[in-house]
Amino acid sequence: MAYSPAALAFYGDCAWEILVRRKILEKGNAPSAKLHKQSVEMVRASFQCRAAELISDMLTEKEADILRRGRNATGISVPKSSTSREYHMATGFEALFGYLFLTGGFERANALFEVIWNETEREKN
Repeated sequence: MAYSPAALAFYGDCAWEILVRRKILEKGNAPSAKLHKQSVEMVRASFQCRAAELISDMLTEKEADILRRGRNATGISVPKSSTSREYHMATGFEALFGYLFLTGGFERANALFEVIWNETEREKN
């Protein structure tokens, strides 16, 4: 069954947040407000745009196509909290993770997530 880029992004939004929340919990227990604040940083469009750039050279042809189709999807309303470029790239990024989760590519999604996590942690220090 073929899904539209917007449908993949809809699912990918949830898939990405699950990966983020799991990793944050692995760091240790904390009050839910603190956990939420940490997760919000990684689920915003600006972060996802940067994350897409970090993994772009690692993607297969099929994955790159999914990301591109999601990025170029029409009918997207860009919120004031991000630029059009960031939001479109984030939509492509979410479409990629939606595709990976829907097709059983959990190991691949986790591998890409780890690259993003490790690089962004390195950039913080």
